[in-house]
Amino acid sequence: MLAQGLSNPDGIELSGSWAARNFTDAIGNMPGGGPRPVDYMGIPLNDTGRAWSLIYSQSQVSMPERICDYYAPTYIAIGPMGLRIWPESEMLTGSTTAWIIGGWADFVPITIWMDGRPHPSKYAAHEKSGFTTGVWEDDVLVTYTTHMEAGAIRRNGVPSSDQATMTARFSRHDDVLTITARIDDPIYLTEPYYLTRSFRLARAPLNPATHPCTVTNEGVEAERVPHYYPGQNPFLDELTKLYGIPQEAVLGGAETALPEFRKKIKDKYVRPSRCVSVPASTCGGPGTYPPID
Repeated sequence: MLAQGLSNPDGIELSGSWAARNFTDAIGNMPGGGPRPVDYMGIPLNDTGRAWSLIYSQSQVSMPERICDYYAPTYIAIGPMGLRIWPESEMLTGSTTAWIIGGWADFVPITIWMDGRPHPSKYAAHEKSGFTTGVWEDDVLVTYTTHMEAGAIRRNGVPSSDQATMTARFSRHDDVLTITARIDDPIYLTEPYYLTRSFRLARAPLNPATHPCTVTNEGVEAERVPHYYPGQNPFLDELTKLYGIPQEAVLGGAETALPEFRKKIKDKYVRPSRCVSVPASTCGGPGTYPPID
């Protein structure tokens, strides 16, 4: 019976409402502010990607033309939202032609084509949803996304280009769904970047659409792009002052993801004299917060 189930061309059941669970990278994926403005640790950025990240200001999301903009499909691995997933079936045979990942307030629906259709030409237009195909490898759905518009791979502005591709694996174990995404980007990364998120099957249906987006005045005038000039990002040394983390670690690069990197910076790391975590409960008790010079 197990062999028969694994050979099923329609794989396993993925339908349902999946609530986000921040079991991995909780600080970066939590609702609200997300990661620190300059925290690129573990990301294999090249010099171009690092420079682009450092000129980014989070106020860009308040630009009138971007208030109701949508994130690229890479947001599925870094955003705080849950997922609604359902199949589209062929009427005569009942086979699944596509899996649909429903949209969110700032995330367009993704169609995962399962019917073997090819990806468009490299000259075809890129869209917010990209173009995604999928195949079953035993009980794991493996997807490949191309033709994305430029986006982000961390919520503090670390960029992904329109040449980036994403390979994702949807693995279900009982009521837990794990998505492991590999981002390849020849413009901003020196090697693939891996992200993982977990979801738990919800009893109540999610309502991801929430409400229509309305453009309002959020304090950024039209035609102005908030940014920082090179070398003038005020958050450049924030993690160094707060936690004593050397700047060469904060600014990312492939080696910052490796355990051996700790040996390289151990003589430069200065352990804080007291816990500066927020909230204080994560310190194990009341904390005090030294001022940042």
